[in-house]
Amino acid sequence: MAKRIVKIVLTGGPAAGKTTLISRILKEFKRDDGWKVITVPETATELISGFGIKPFDNCVSMLEFQDFVIADQLHKEALAVKAAEMVPEENVLIVYDRALLDDKAYITDDEFSATIAKFGRTEDEVLANYDAVLHLVTCAKGAEFAYNFGNEARTESLEYAREMDDRTLRAWERHHNLTVIDNSVDFEEKINRAIKCIFRIVGEPAPLSTIHKYLIRMPDLDALKRDYKPACFEMMQTYLRATSPKVERIIRQQSTGSDYLYFYTEKRNKSETERWETEKPISEKHYIKYLMECDTSLRPVIKTRYRISYKNQDFDIDIYPFSTSKALMEIKVPSAETPIELPPGIELIMDVTDNKNYKNRQLAQSQDL
Repeated sequence: MAKRIVKIVLTGGPAAGKTTLISRILKEFKRDDGWKVITVPETATELISGFGIKPFDNCVSMLEFQDFVIADQLHKEALAVKAAEMVPEENVLIVYDRALLDDKAYITDDEFSATIAKFGRTEDEVLANYDAVLHLVTCAKGAEFAYNFGNEARTESLEYAREMDDRTLRAWERHHNLTVIDNSVDFEEKINRAIKCIFRIVGEPAPLSTIHKYLIRMPDLDALKRDYKPACFEMMQTYLRATSPKVERIIRQQSTGSDYLYFYTEKRNKSETERWETEKPISEKHYIKYLMECDTSLRPVIKTRYRISYKNQDFDIDIYPFSTSKALMEIKVPSAETPIELPPGIELIMDVTDNKNYKNRQLAQSQDL
């Protein structure tokens, strides 16, 4: 089978949800399903934070800065494609956290054309290099309450965020496969819409959205492995000390075969019925640093997840070290009315889909099923 490389740009104004979306992409497009995800981080942020090259404080002009950005971006994009060609996976998704046309939002059209011409590119050639573009609209348009959420150091005003969102969308408007994801729904559904769009782009069915959760008798793990040959993942979720009474902070480590992924999550309740959650992938170094901030009143939630398939449905069975007689099982289905046929060897105790006693935070307190 010929290798398939799909290149998708995530763009939009400040505080649009790009980082959270990247975290979801890493979880949805898994190596066990034959995917390799390569992420290309935002170039401007790297130059400012890592090299001190910035278009203010009398360092360089905005035009000079974009010259640095475009040179670095082209280099990283070439490396990403080379890596995609070298990895053993046949399906590779390259995800760009902003890309070349984003620079057009910060300088004039003529300046942009002249700058990319120095690198032997035209705007049409640049646009043709990406398979799809997802523009996530800034929270400053329709979700203002969450604009600074997850980034207290954000200094851009709401007005500036809106302006840059408009300018960025205009920069990409000529791309043949541009999708705009706005704030007409809550944040979780916004990210779900973007994920469904990406699955459509790669030509695969979108993930199912309705989740059922059950308390079950501990299955015979030897029989489970023999009969279903499940994929197996190790996970650990740790709660951090609160820095604000409104914010819950969590870090998570999960295996992906021989490697590990690390995530940082913040949750905030807008109201009794709406929760705003942001997440970002982090390095092992940052994960270890966050561990020093753990909430000692709560235990880490450690589990081994077995994913089995039965009659075209996937079941996730979570085994916890504090329980030898019971486990939890989840299944995603298209709708609440979808019939579920249990795999042989699985014995239900009760449905705990909406039972708070079986949420992770409660398990971190009780260490009991």
